[in-house]
Amino acid sequence: MSEAILPRLGRGNPEAAEELMDRYGGLVWSLARRHTRTASDAEDAVQEIFLALWKNAARFDELKASEPTFITMIARRRLIDLHRHRSRRPPAEGGAAELETLTDLRADNIELGAEAKQAARAVDKLNPKEREVVLLATYHGMSHSEIATHVGMPLGTVKTYIRRGLMLVREALNKPRPAPVPGVAT
Repeated sequence: MSEAILPRLGRGNPEAAEELMDRYGGLVWSLARRHTRTASDAEDAVQEIFLALWKNAARFDELKASEPTFITMIARRRLIDLHRHRSRRPPAEGGAAELETLTDLRADNIELGAEAKQAARAVDKLNPKEREVVLLATYHGMSHSEIATHVGMPLGTVKTYIRRGLMLVREALNKPRPAPVPGVAT
């Protein structure tokens, strides 16, 4: 396995920025392209994501997450922020179908870390309403009041579902994972 780039970038190593773009440019581009409407928007998003990675490199802790997982997390947060700025309203059509697609996000097109897979499995175990509001909050970046309006629930219920759902996901992530069995894919 290659040496982590983010710690070197966090210490101000000038070659680390170029290495980061070379190694993770494809991952960041695929995330940006998937979550933006045009290639031009994706290019802008990629620049903002790499800027955010540069600013947050010192926060990387390989004991908490792998480097690709950390990069994916920063990228998704930045994409959510960009989405919030561009459009405060969710699309009127395709809500349920879109949520189904969101729950199917796995390592199909990008390689996610074990933590992301574990979190996705935990989200899948939530009841349908909790899952919907958690995905609208975390994936779409909608505010609590926007979610309440979108799904037709009281604001307090939305807040409770999000809090409970995120607590269950956090608990799942904090559980010790069994050691991998050689030759068996997880």
